[in-house]
Amino acid sequence: MKRIILMLALVGIASATLRAEQWPQWRGASQNGVSGETNLPLRWSKTQNITWRLALPTWSGSTPIVWDNLIFLNVAEGSDLSLWAVNRASGAPLWKKHLSGGNHTERKQNMSTPSPVTDGQHVWIMTGTGILKAFDFAGGEIWTRDIQKDYGRFGLNWGYASSPLLHDGSLYVQVLHGMRTNDPSYLLRIDKATGKTLWRVERPTRAIRESPDAYTTPALLRYGTTEEIVITGGDVVTGHDLATGKELWRANGLNPYNDSSNRIVASPVVFDGVVYASSRERPILALRSGGRGDITRSHLMFSFDSGPDVPTPVTDGTYLYVVRDNGVLFCLDAKTGKEIYGRRRLPPATYSGSPVLADGKIYVTNEDGVTAVVKAGPAFELLASNDLGEYTLSSPAVSEGQIFIRTDKALYAIGSRTPAR
Repeated sequence: MKRIILMLALVGIASATLRAEQWPQWRGASQNGVSGETNLPLRWSKTQNITWRLALPTWSGSTPIVWDNLIFLNVAEGSDLSLWAVNRASGAPLWKKHLSGGNHTERKQNMSTPSPVTDGQHVWIMTGTGILKAFDFAGGEIWTRDIQKDYGRFGLNWGYASSPLLHDGSLYVQVLHGMRTNDPSYLLRIDKATGKTLWRVERPTRAIRESPDAYTTPALLRYGTTEEIVITGGDVVTGHDLATGKELWRANGLNPYNDSSNRIVASPVVFDGVVYASSRERPILALRSGGRGDITRSHLMFSFDSGPDVPTPVTDGTYLYVVRDNGVLFCLDAKTGKEIYGRRRLPPATYSGSPVLADGKIYVTNEDGVTAVVKAGPAFELLASNDLGEYTLSSPAVSEGQIFIRTDKALYAIGSRTPAR
């Protein structure tokens, strides 16, 4: 009996360790908005279940990045952009490093929109002005790049907003534009240690006027022993070889009516070898992996015509959850596209943050600072509606039992920390 009790205790410790996660880049450790965390906070307000509150100078679409005892923020203040490192225990800034001048506002967006990325030893940060820098955790600058100086001015109508994708020893940085430039769109692979470009590939499309512009972040597709980079924008979704950047496959159909203003904001989502590629509301395409060349028809699993403009969908491989900008939630069968439920209303507002799936729940924050918590699964149930009352563009981050939400006035640490043993 003692041996059984000991084994159960060890299993419990191991499970707690597996559930405790970092949030190292915009869509978390899994790169798709799904977290294995449990026992997350369900309810909070400005005065309830708040561990600490850190005042911030203005809004940002950038998500907090969390690793152990540090939180990293891309911060705009006046004309300046800075990287902040924050003590997770107290919420106090440990250091602030200047990134760039030239911050400005493009409607809802300023130049702090790209989220940082980290590997647990170093942190990399891109700005909307094209400055890409690497730091160690003590705030020491390792290298810096000026992407616009090297490859030409960004030509997006609403400013650059894509976050880097970190994988193994490289950063993958996309520049998909065309509204305000005749320069080609391209994808970069940059050595994370030195900052040197390992390859640059151009990405041609037939998109016109504003529709070449994309504010998306690349995704990593894994199936079998194969890994590919997936990017959406310019009316198409493409898969690229990691070693060379060569385009391996392409699917058309993200702009079926050739709308000249069909810029894409919601990023591609990858789960269980399936790519879910959003466009500007319609359609969302679900594509099987493994194709080469034109896979527009051969690998299409389904198409869905009530997608989002801004929030990136989330899936657990069984259900695909789609939050539209007006707060309407759809739940689809992730393999067939069959509507499990549809047009369920979240708290009324505009939704720009992307949903996070964790602890059997969907967390999504609207621009009024209200986070709806919805039960995951085939039956809609609104479990909680938590109001911080502050303008919010950022998506929630989840790590070690806590939720981090960034508003225009503050960063909130919600709930108690349960670190891995």
